[in-house]
Amino acid sequence: MKPTTTCSFLLTVAVYVADSEHMFTESLTKRVRRSSLLDLLTGPHGVDRYTELVDPTWTRGEGRARVVGVRRNTPRSVTLTLDPNRAFRAGMPGFRAGQYVNVTVEVDGRRRTRPYSIASGEGDRYLELTIGRHDGGVVSPYLVEHARRGLVVGLDSVGGEFTLPEALTEPVLLVSGGTGITPVMSMLRTLRARRHRGRVVFVHYARSAEEACYRDELALTAAEMPNVTVLHGYTRERAASDLVGRFGSDHVAVADIQPEHVYVCGPPALVDAVREQFPNAQSESFVPPVLTPQQASGGRIRFSDSEIEGDDDGTPLLSQAEAAGLTPESGCRMGICFSCTRRKNSGAVRNVITGAVSSTDEEDVQICVSAPVGDVDIAL
Repeated sequence: MKPTTTCSFLLTVAVYVADSEHMFTESLTKRVRRSSLLDLLTGPHGVDRYTELVDPTWTRGEGRARVVGVRRNTPRSVTLTLDPNRAFRAGMPGFRAGQYVNVTVEVDGRRRTRPYSIASGEGDRYLELTIGRHDGGVVSPYLVEHARRGLVVGLDSVGGEFTLPEALTEPVLLVSGGTGITPVMSMLRTLRARRHRGRVVFVHYARSAEEACYRDELALTAAEMPNVTVLHGYTRERAASDLVGRFGSDHVAVADIQPEHVYVCGPPALVDAVREQFPNAQSESFVPPVLTPQQASGGRIRFSDSEIEGDDDGTPLLSQAEAAGLTPESGCRMGICFSCTRRKNSGAVRNVITGAVSSTDEEDVQICVSAPVGDVDIAL
């Protein structure tokens, strides 16, 4: 059989497998997918490498999604509607209101992963993400400017503890700033779907009305649900604001609420202001923490794959690798997306966020939040 004929045959097999919902029964599909002959024919790359030639979302092992909707309702953000493939749905059958998903996008030939909160309500078929431009960033400016219908992105690792419980006592205060609105929007949409009757106050801060995400939907929700109050604070348009200045006791007074549950997502300053008023507030922020370099351990770092060594300077391994001229893949730089995970061959590291120390050899560590404790050998 000629090479071109073989490729055509393999591609035909791959299409049949990937689009099996329309061509085979489910039981036959499973038998075909488990077939050792199919693995042999498609080796060494596997069937996914052929099915994705027809449709990049036709994969068995990789979570992906196609962008089916793009809205640019504000100058500095984009709202994407994603249709996840079956591989993602099988591995992550659902999410809780307030959680995030890791999104991988290819920018300038390099795959980059970032965590983005989900704005969809629980149980929705599609995933909606609203992404704000982060000046100096790579992924967010790319998506804000270039995201389009048909774009395929990678999906992985739905997670996060910033979640809405199944049962809520009333009242509830939801506070957000900028695109931090996405997880609390998911909460509000979920409460609406549950026909929640308790009092809810939704407070959102933006630089101007023009930059206020979901402004129209929030107004509609407040009009249709008498138990929901929506207040906006515009830092650069005080005349149009319901609230003037930053969050504080005066804003709580305007909201006229003594909440049982408080959720806040936004810049660290907003989170801190809310927690000053409500110490038990649940919070989320995707702004990388400012890490103060710790005292150097006095040890040596060996990047074994690159045969580079250097003295520990007290910063996380990612920073020290970059200072040594290496370019390890990284995403959120705050221990969420896991894209910077590398194998630590030996030595101890300290998590700079939690303070936990691990000295296990041959373990995977996130180098963006791991600082050496003594000598460390890392596969990089």
